[in-house]
Amino acid sequence: MNLLPALATNPPAALLSAVAALSYAVLAWAHPRMSPGQTRFVLATAWLLHLLVLASGLLEQPVRFGFAPALSVTAWLVLTVYLVESRLYPELRARWTLAVLGTLAVLLALVFPGSPYPALRSNWLPLHWALGIASYGLIGAAVVHAWLMQRAEKSMRSGAATETPMPLLTLERLTFRFVAAGFALLSATLLAGGWFSETLNHRWTWDHKTVFSVLSWLTMGVLLWGRWSLGWRGRMAVRTLYLAAGLLLLGYVGSRFVLEVVLLRA
Repeated sequence: MNLLPALATNPPAALLSAVAALSYAVLAWAHPRMSPGQTRFVLATAWLLHLLVLASGLLEQPVRFGFAPALSVTAWLVLTVYLVESRLYPELRARWTLAVLGTLAVLLALVFPGSPYPALRSNWLPLHWALGIASYGLIGAAVVHAWLMQRAEKSMRSGAATETPMPLLTLERLTFRFVAAGFALLSATLLAGGWFSETLNHRWTWDHKTVFSVLSWLTMGVLLWGRWSLGWRGRMAVRTLYLAAGLLLLGYVGSRFVLEVVLLRA
C-alpha cells in the first residue's frame, strides 16, 4: 500500500498540505514567544492554507474521502469556531492544542486521502455528508470547550493560575450551546441518512456507522435532558459528552479507519 498517494497523484496539493501543517506546527512551537497579534496572524494563515487544502481535495476527479479527510474537515471547523469566538472572548485560549490538532489532521489526510467516489448514487447525498461533517465540527467544538472547562475547574480548585482566564459559567454555557447545536445537526443527519437509505435500498440499513451514530445521538439526548431537567454539570456532564463524542467518532471515522487501514479495503 502506498502511504503517500497524494505525492504521486497531486504534488501541488501535497505541497500545500505540507505548508499548512508546517504553519500549524510553527504556531504550536513558537506561540509562547509571539505577541497576540502575531499569534492570530499565524493561526489565520494556517486556517486559510488548511481551507485551500480541503478545497483542492474537493476539486480532484474523482473526489476522494475517508476517515482522515473527515477528521481534517472537523478540525478545520473547530478552528473556524475558535477564530470567531476568540474575537468575542479574547480570554479564550486554546491555541497550542488546536495548532497540534490542525497539524495532525492535515498530515493524516495527506497520508490517508481516502477512497475515490467516481459517481454518487444520489445528487442529494452530499447534503447528508455536509450535515454529518457539520455535526462533527460542532460536537468537536463542544468537546474542546468541555476540556477547557475541566482545566479551569481544576486550576480553580488547586488555586493555580489558569491559561484560560474565562469565567467557568461562560465556558459551561458555551459548551452546552454547542452540544445542543450538534445534537440538532446530528438529528438532521440521521433523518437524511434514513431517507436516503429508504429511497436507495428500500429499507433502513443498520451498519456499524448507523448503530454508533444512533448511540451517540441517544447519549447526547440524555445529556441535554439531564442538563435541563436535573441540572447536570461538572464531571457528570463532561464525561457523558466525551462518551457521546467517542461513539460518534466510532461511527464514520472508526468504520472507515478499519476498512482503509486495517482491512486495506476501499
